[in-house]
Order: sequence, then structure tokens, then C-alpha cells
Amino acid sequence: MEILRKPKDYASDQEVKWCPGCGDYAILNAVQRALAEMNIDNKDIVFISGIGCSSRFPYYMNTYGFHTIHGRAAAIASGVRLANPNLSVWIVSGDGDSLAIGGNHFIHAIRRNLNMNLLVFNNQIYGLTKGQFSPTSERGKITKSSPHGTLEMPFNTGELAMGARSTFFARVPDTDIKLMTQTMLEAEKHQGLSLVEVYQNCVIFNDKAHAAITAKENKADSQLILEHGKPMLFGVDNQMGLRLNGLELEVVKLGENSITIDDILVHDAHNTSPTLHYMLTQMNRPNFPVAMGVIRNVTAPIFDQEMGKQIDQLSTTSQWSSLDDLFFSGNTFEIN
Repeated sequence: MEILRKPKDYASDQEVKWCPGCGDYAILNAVQRALAEMNIDNKDIVFISGIGCSSRFPYYMNTYGFHTIHGRAAAIASGVRLANPNLSVWIVSGDGDSLAIGGNHFIHAIRRNLNMNLLVFNNQIYGLTKGQFSPTSERGKITKSSPHGTLEMPFNTGELAMGARSTFFARVPDTDIKLMTQTMLEAEKHQGLSLVEVYQNCVIFNDKAHAAITAKENKADSQLILEHGKPMLFGVDNQMGLRLNGLELEVVKLGENSITIDDILVHDAHNTSPTLHYMLTQMNRPNFPVAMGVIRNVTAPIFDQEMGKQIDQLSTTSQWSSLDDLFFSGNTFEIN
């Protein structure tokens, strides 16, 4: 008899110790809801994290988990996936953990396209170490490590993903549990590496960093919720939309200058060309809404599956049946 699991079945008995009001609570809720909807057996799931507030995640999940070292979660998760391809592997990381010290592992995990889910909690700050600027902090940001304003240009997670040839990239706000849950479902269904960036709020060290996009009074005009096969519309009454003007996107209003629904771009998440997906990741306020939901979802060879095929093929054609046979083959000698 099949067991029907509920979100609470994926919660561990550990006390959740994030700051009150932290966006991580909502993300935890959404992930547990998504797992319950997919009804995945707890023993078939593993959460792997690096270092940071987000990296406490495995303690709060009633699944397998591994709290690893700073920036190395993607590398360790890759090994887990290759060792046991039957596991549902989730990497939980922050913008500092993934995009600073873990930047190398981040881009190569995407490039290799292992069948894993990589969640990046982007609060544009280092929270666990008490408020230093991160790779996604805006230029001029005043923090404990940049008292006169940071001079660095921030990373755009979506641009990095497209540059590394991501097969799945989505962006969601921590204020929309329904959208987060649906996106986590799509991520798990995707065959290959699924990268989900969550605009997450750190109430202590960078409160309201995303408020211009996520606040209730702003979200209708500031967020473009993408759906594959649907027109790219936004605004209170969905009267605003996107179209191409030459090689650039522009915002238009239905009814103005003879603009009709036929002029509005239709989202194609499955288009193998990353050009338009890249353009969507670059949109930002105040000139554009921020693209949310699944931006890219395409099919490509999956590293762990291809490696499994290669191992099987070589196993049938190899002249050696074991490592001992290999070590003692050819010109060898023994020391007495």
C-alpha cells in the first residue's frame, strides 16, 4: 500500500534556529510541500549544504543530509550523485557560499549537468558572519566590510547560469510560497542540473533588500511571472507586456499605439537558444519587471547518466575483471 506523505513528514525533530522573520522559513516550507506533492520516499532524498545560514537546511529535513564545508557543497553533491544515481540530490547554498568561494564548483556543476537541484538563497549579504558584502551586493552597498560602499560590480546569477550553459534556471521570491513550490516541482522533474535562485530576505543584516520587487504594493508591476507557452504579461490587470524592438526587449502597454496581445512575446522555456533567456535574466527595475518562475528548461546530455553508460560499456570490453588483474598485468615485479 502506497504511503501518502504530507509536508510535515519531511520535517525533522530539530528546532529551526533561523532569525524570526527570515525568508529561509518560507523556502523550507515550499520544499517540504513540493516533496510531499511528489511523494518521494524520505530515504531516497539527500540535502547537501555548504556554510551559511541557508546551510542549516539539512538539519531541518527528515531525509539524509550532509553539512559540508564552505563553497564545496556542489562538488560533494556531485560525488553523492555519481555514487548513488537513485537519490534525489538537493544542494542548498547562499549567494556567498555558491558565488564567491564556491564559484568554481558552481559553474562546473552547471556545465557538467548532473541530475541535481541547486538552490541559491540570494539575500545580497553575508548573514552568518554578520553583514559583509557578498558577490551579489549592489555597487556602493555600505556594509561592515565596505563602510564607504563596495566598489565591486555584482554578479547576476542568471547571467552566470547562461554562461555556464545551464539547462534549467528559475528565479523565485521567498514571498510567494505557491510559486516556489511549483518551481521546486519543476526543478525536480527536470533531467539535469536545476538551478533555482531564491530572492531571500535577511531581516537582520539586509532587510527589505528585494522589497522594490517583492513587497505587496510593488509585485504586480515589478514581477513578470513566466509560464511556458503564455504571453509575457504583467501589471495589476496584466495590461503591460514585453516585445522585441530590434535586438532589445521593451515594455509596452496593451491598447497603446495599436499594441495587441499578438505583439507580446510568448515565453518558450524549451528554446535551446539561450539568447532570449539571457535577456530575461538581465531585466531589472525600474525599467523592467524582474523575471520570475522557470526561465529556461531544456534537454541536454546528463553527466551521471553518460558516465554510467561509459562504465557499463568499458566493463564489457575490458580485458581486466578487477583492479588486481590490472595491477599485476604487464611488466611487474615483487619485492620479497
